[in-house]
Amino acid sequence: MTEQYEKRHEAVALSFDPTDGGAPKVLAKGKGKIAENILEQAKMHDIPIQEDRSLVQLLGQLDLNESIPEELYQAVAEVFAFIYRLDRTYDGVQKKIR
Repeated sequence: MTEQYEKRHEAVALSFDPTDGGAPKVLAKGKGKIAENILEQAKMHDIPIQEDRSLVQLLGQLDLNESIPEELYQAVAEVFAFIYRLDRTYDGVQKKIR
């Protein structure tokens, strides 16, 4: 993880289960050391990190386990699309290595 991520002041982790038909939920959120811990956990578990300070500020206002409001669907969909592209790229690289 780069210093840029480690020095972030606020972080929000989202979870999404496409089988339950619901919206993504706030899994974890925090500022300062808690934000650093969230990012470190993401790094340890190979979870992609995307930086969007405006979105983090909006999501940070939600409670833990709260579903994101419809107003944020588009922005969060872009985050999940980013993650999906990363996963597909990673899978393609892994297949080439084998």
